[in-house]
Amino acid sequence: MGFETLDWIMVGAYFALLLGIAWWVILKNKDTADDYFLAGRNLSWWIVGASIFASNIGSEHLVGLAGSGCTDGVAMAHYELHAWCLLILAWVFVPFYARSKVFTMPEFLERRFSPASRWVLSIISLVGYVLTKIAVGIFAGGVVFRTLLPELQVNLGFVVLDSFWTGSFLVIILTGIYTVLGGLRAVVYTDAMQTVVLVVGSILVTIFGLKALGGWGRLREVCGSDMFNLWKPLIPAGVEGTWEPVMGKTRMAWYFNGNYPWLGMLFCAPIIGLWYWCTDQYIVQRVLGAPNEREARRGSICAAFLKLLPVFIFIIPGMICFALASSGKMTVLQDALYTAGAIDNEKSQAAFPLLVKHVLPVGVRGIVVAGLLAALMSSLSSVFNASSTLFTMDLYSKLKPGVSQHKLVWTGRVATAVMVIIGLLWVPVIQGARGLYHYLQSVQGYLAPPIFVVFFLGIFSKRLNSKGCLSALIIGFLLGVFRLAVDTPVKLVEEFAYAEGSFLWVVHNIYFQYYSVFIFFVCVIVMVVVSWWTSAPSYERISGLTYGTVNDEHRRLSRGSWDRRDVIASVAVLLVILAAYLYFNG
Repeated sequence: MGFETLDWIMVGAYFALLLGIAWWVILKNKDTADDYFLAGRNLSWWIVGASIFASNIGSEHLVGLAGSGCTDGVAMAHYELHAWCLLILAWVFVPFYARSKVFTMPEFLERRFSPASRWVLSIISLVGYVLTKIAVGIFAGGVVFRTLLPELQVNLGFVVLDSFWTGSFLVIILTGIYTVLGGLRAVVYTDAMQTVVLVVGSILVTIFGLKALGGWGRLREVCGSDMFNLWKPLIPAGVEGTWEPVMGKTRMAWYFNGNYPWLGMLFCAPIIGLWYWCTDQYIVQRVLGAPNEREARRGSICAAFLKLLPVFIFIIPGMICFALASSGKMTVLQDALYTAGAIDNEKSQAAFPLLVKHVLPVGVRGIVVAGLLAALMSSLSSVFNASSTLFTMDLYSKLKPGVSQHKLVWTGRVATAVMVIIGLLWVPVIQGARGLYHYLQSVQGYLAPPIFVVFFLGIFSKRLNSKGCLSALIIGFLLGVFRLAVDTPVKLVEEFAYAEGSFLWVVHNIYFQYYSVFIFFVCVIVMVVVSWWTSAPSYERISGLTYGTVNDEHRRLSRGSWDRRDVIASVAVLLVILAAYLYFNG
């Protein structure tokens, strides 16, 4: 079932609206770093919330999260129900960020610890963006185009690009144009529009998918209790140490039903979630663009509400796709998802676009494809802007002090282009991974723990110093890069394998969440021990940057920035999360 004229009209209307908003924003821009990287620090709370949501709900959700729903049911919803992490951002971190008036998270770390910490965190963040957000965004764009428009090809003379690579390049170019020209202001205003398109389009996929299947009851019947059980990875009863075969290789883990281990979900998932939502430049940059603490907090709470949606607009469609295929209701999906009578992990990455292609009526399909493109583009535009901000403000401006505002903006644009090229080169590694969402969580699991440790321990303890912070960052980063270096050859070369029982074989086969928790504990020990073996920091220099150095004036200003409406909204988010855990119990 291909695209028809009305579908193309809908997609064209989306791009016309997108470019119109982007052009309007570009005309309002000023050629200054404050305006380009933080939109002049003048973003209202609803813009902050919508932009956080659109930045997060990107390619890994459209392709990876729906794919995980198709293969594992609601298991990965644990990550999506981490909306409570945004409440930690709102109530714990926003006061410190608002007071510091920084451009980047590494800059905040410099204020709290030292310039060396800023350099190290900037490098870790840039490596992480290239390996995860940029590369994953490129890959997901290719998957969407390969599924929806398989006949699309471009002949460059020396090489013919298939629909996968044509789609990847198109998404990059279109997103790069308005991101490079408009900066954060263009990103957040287009994000606000894209949020509406994305949510409406995804809800339509769920509605029409359930209609084709026969309703919610039929979905529960076909998928079974295991796929509807969020608790299964968490309940310890019956855990056994087993050697589980995964994609022809052997992997040591404690599994339920071959899915995700309860220990990993219980301890690793919150570490990744709190790092991502509270300390990652990619997300927090929107909060830094708010004019004051009140707008920043309310924007974070708004994003927490929106963050609850992916379970229902991405995971459930993935499960609907599985149900339509496995029940024989739609044989075309069987052919698209199954290999040798079993669900294929790689093919399942196309679950969401497959539903779009085969379930939706003409016209509606065009709206939803616009939503798909919105998610891909908003995710990439956000990481482009975050990357250029990190490189320009934390690295280049330190190497070239006194450089003009115009030069800073130009440098950020060039840095973005370079990182996109590196991301393209990393795509083959993602193609060899178990699944897009699994790949994303594993890489983040290797890089996130040291950042989580230095930020959280840093604001809660004034005694921890710059030497402890730097030691934890460097050791944690080296442990993460070591695991990536061990895993990469296995993913790139199909015939490659370590000798069973060897040290590298053991490292490769430790489940990624367990390895992440290992890095976390190492970083905590290193930071505390090194800090207490060396001299205490100057408490006057870090005034207002830790709970132990907050004064009465800081407390008064922070208390005046919220009222009972903010508290009620936060409690409502927690109640919805609790209701989801109670419902998805098999």
